[in-house]
Amino acid sequence: MEQAKLCTSDYRFMSIVWDNEPIQSGELVKICEKELGWKKSTTYTMIKKLSQKGYMKNEDSIVTSLIPKKEVQAFESEYVINNTFGGSLPAFIASFADGKKLTKSEADQIRRLIDSIAEE
Repeated sequence: MEQAKLCTSDYRFMSIVWDNEPIQSGELVKICEKELGWKKSTTYTMIKKLSQKGYMKNEDSIVTSLIPKKEVQAFESEYVINNTFGGSLPAFIASFADGKKLTKSEADQIRRLIDSIAEE
């Protein structure tokens, strides 16, 4: 699953694609100029680069992703947990939550998630 690893600029670009796909490449250029400050050539270079890596395709000037955002997020999360917290999800959550407050709704949502994935 190493394929799902993106650097920060690639991820920001893919997020724009995920949020707007399918999108015409010309429209993608306009959005990237506005949101990322990129020139037209930079956007087309990124389209070509990420198409060659298998993350997206540009067919008839329509850009679509080939890898789901959720898959990339899952890989990135697992990578951080394994490399920074020795594979310990509880250690990651404790560090992430340190000094933060959750609303009752957020805490309930997390409890439901944990209950849904906990082994019996």
